[in-house]
Amino acid sequence: MAETICAVSTPHGRGGIGIVRVSGDLVQEMAQAILGQVPQPRLATFTKFADEHGESIDSGIALFFPNPQSFTGEDVLELQGHGNPILHEQLVERLCGLGARLAHPGEFTERAYLNDRMDLAQAEAVMDLINSSSRQASQAAMRSLQGGFSDRVLQLDKQVLELRVFMESAIDFVEEEIDFLSDGEQNERLSQVIHELGILIENCEHGKQLQFGYNLVIAGAPNVGKSSLFNALLNENRAIVTEIAGTTRDTLDATISLDGLPISLVDTAGMHDTADPVEVAGIARAESALALSDLTLWITDDRESQSRMPQDQEVLSVRNKCDLSGGEIGRRADGTVGISAKTGAGLPALRSAIQEYCGFHPRDDAFAGRPRHLKTLNSARQHLQTAEEALRNKQGELVAENLRLAHQSFGEVVGTTTTDDLLGEIFSKFCIGK
Repeated sequence: MAETICAVSTPHGRGGIGIVRVSGDLVQEMAQAILGQVPQPRLATFTKFADEHGESIDSGIALFFPNPQSFTGEDVLELQGHGNPILHEQLVERLCGLGARLAHPGEFTERAYLNDRMDLAQAEAVMDLINSSSRQASQAAMRSLQGGFSDRVLQLDKQVLELRVFMESAIDFVEEEIDFLSDGEQNERLSQVIHELGILIENCEHGKQLQFGYNLVIAGAPNVGKSSLFNALLNENRAIVTEIAGTTRDTLDATISLDGLPISLVDTAGMHDTADPVEVAGIARAESALALSDLTLWITDDRESQSRMPQDQEVLSVRNKCDLSGGEIGRRADGTVGISAKTGAGLPALRSAIQEYCGFHPRDDAFAGRPRHLKTLNSARQHLQTAEEALRNKQGELVAENLRLAHQSFGEVVGTTTTDDLLGEIFSKFCIGK
């Protein structure tokens, strides 16, 4: 925190604009050395960016944000010049020569958190917003970044804290004639907190789906139309399709979006017994893909009997080539889905079935949920449920202890109670300039 840090904040490569960012106590000195001035706060200033000899490295816009009203809570300078990596490298070298060091991954956002410019959940939402792969995911991340998720967590935490104070008071006055633990109002308040927490967990589960999506593998015997379905779902001809069985020899992957749900789609080689070493290798890769799938679309030619599906996996049976078989299109009573990958018939029903299997339902109140958030919130719910049972049994000390643990769990979500190891794990996944 005592060191001034710098980094390129735009993606590597050439573009119209490139941004170099610097944050720390030496920012104003550096601005004077490179720009010949300290720009007026929050006012875009066109100027040259000079090297140690006064020669221009580049020219562009300089923006100065004095502490504490900046992203990091420190003095921040942004140099917005031309998008050439050579120029960026020269600017970074110039800044390092003036006393800065290269920022670690996520260090700008980490400083924003440590300087109370945002809480930990908001800091994580920064990266979720950058990595969003759909409009719905970006909206969920923005809700979290603007504090909606944290506000909900803190509201629940406040209610738990009030209950905890009441319960600990009840323990202190255990000799009094009034039985505080029989107060039905406290039971209702605790039940309401558990109910509201359940809704918040649902919102986070949905946000997690939007952010991380699902792995969907298309599998089946040779020549049943796997690659045709892959192309149809992707809406482009990525996979080679022929009438020759075994055309697909390797896995092929792409990403699609179903109402905002990111789907990592994998096409695989046909599963069958063969001595061909190339096909054997392809089938081995198909089996590896199946092992990592969240859902497998098992494709069968509708003119043939159902082939043996994978065991111990989530499988949706798809009956293809209904244009040739004359079979029923769409969802069937036996749980299969009839389609024609060639004509597109039945694909809307298949997309709907995929969403249903994934437990995904479009909604507009999701937050950018992460596995860490869900694990901690579920831990809080478990403690609250234990407290609720203890309250019914008038076990005051057990109630108070579990309320304390729930309070601690809520603190871990927003970062009021956390560890250096956790912070290191979170921010190490960020990009360097953020």
